[in-house]
Parts: sequence; C-alpha cells; structure tokens
Amino acid sequence: MTTFVLMHGGGMGGWTWKFCREILEAKGHKVFTPTFTGFGEREHLISRSAGNDVHVLDVVNVLKYEDLTDVVLVAHSYAGTVAPGVLAQVGDRVSRVIFLDAIITHAGERIASLMGFASEAEAAGLDAMLEAGEGPVGSGVHLQQREMAKQHPHMMDRERETWLLDHLSDQPMRATSCAIAVGAEAITHPADYVAAQHTIMGAMHDRARALGWPVHEHPGDHAFNVGDPEGVCAIILKIAG
Repeated sequence: MTTFVLMHGGGMGGWTWKFCREILEAKGHKVFTPTFTGFGEREHLISRSAGNDVHVLDVVNVLKYEDLTDVVLVAHSYAGTVAPGVLAQVGDRVSRVIFLDAIITHAGERIASLMGFASEAEAAGLDAMLEAGEGPVGSGVHLQQREMAKQHPHMMDRERETWLLDHLSDQPMRATSCAIAVGAEAITHPADYVAAQHTIMGAMHDRARALGWPVHEHPGDHAFNVGDPEGVCAIILKIAG
C-alpha cells in the first residue's frame, strides 16, 4: 500500500483527481487530493495574497495533520511549482515525487514570465501591485482554458470534457506573478517526469531532462489525468514501485 498525495493544476482542484483516485483506492492505496487556497471548492478564499507560499502550506499541513509519512507526491501542471517548497519543509515525510506534465521553475522565477504570459518586468510589477493590495485578484485561467478547448478539444470523450470544463474555477493572480521561493534545482528526492505528447509544456520536458530526471512519455494531452486516468495511474504505480 502506497500513500499518494495528488496535487492539481491551474484552474482546477482536488476534484480533478476523481478518476485517478478511484483507480488507486480500488487497488488498495491511500490517496489524498488537497485543493489549493482559492481554487475549486475553496474558490471563496481567493485573494491577492494567495500565492505559491500559501499553496505550499496547504499541502505541508495535510502531511502534518494527517500524520502522513513515506508519501509519493504527485504534481500536475501548476503544482510542479509547489512540490519543491513542500519537499523543503516536510521532505522527511516524502519518499519520492512525480511530475505530471508539470511546470518546472527555478528559484526566483515567475510563472507569468516563464510561460510567456508577460515580461519579467510586467510580472514583477503586477506582483508588487498585489502586495500593495491592488490589482486583479484572479487570473482568468478558467476562461482561457475554456476558450482553448474550443480550438483544441481535449483527448477525451465530450461528456467528460464538459465535466472538466464546467468544474474549472479561477486561480489567484498571485500564484502566477509571484517569484517562486524554492526551485526544482533544490530537489534531492527521487524525481520522475511524465511528459504528455500534446501539450504546451515541451520546454518543461527539456528542463526535466536537464535536471537528470527520468522522463516517461504519454501519448495524451495536458489533461491526461482526466482523459486517460488508467494510463496515468499505470505509469504512477510503475514509478512508485
């Protein structure tokens, strides 16, 4: 029996692991699916101060208060920026980490500039504005994802895609603009990366290889944890041993 802590991507929440959780629990594993502050069922807590550091604490506290040890930490998309901070604080409770088509940041980088949404100066300026209690609370990522799906439908049946898109919520702008305190280069735990074939995360795949992590290929798209939970779980279980 393995204890998995599954961390979700941008605009999502713990709900996004519904199908993976069912598969893993049916096989006898213990699964936790925390939702970051300001996302999903915690969207009412969205604020200008809910940045990466808060999301790190969201997960750290799950591990502490649930008395979890020997955890396999799984990070999808945005959660890739959260995993290093979790390991820095409670790494003794984690056995390994698996990145699922995740963003890989180095210390001091900002998602907005790294992903090309804004220049570094613009991202830093926005973060300073939020720190001062001004500027947009949300990033509108849920709206962006719905528009993208019209042009590039997800690799899943339409009923499941409708479920996915209907459940999307906004995410705090601070999570996008803040400088990441702990980067992936600080990770000393065993780390693996699962790369989706159809994705905008190609540069992140290269970063994983540059860090010397094993990279496992998946033929799906960025939402493969919803579109192909069976395949994703098979990879996770193989990595976890």
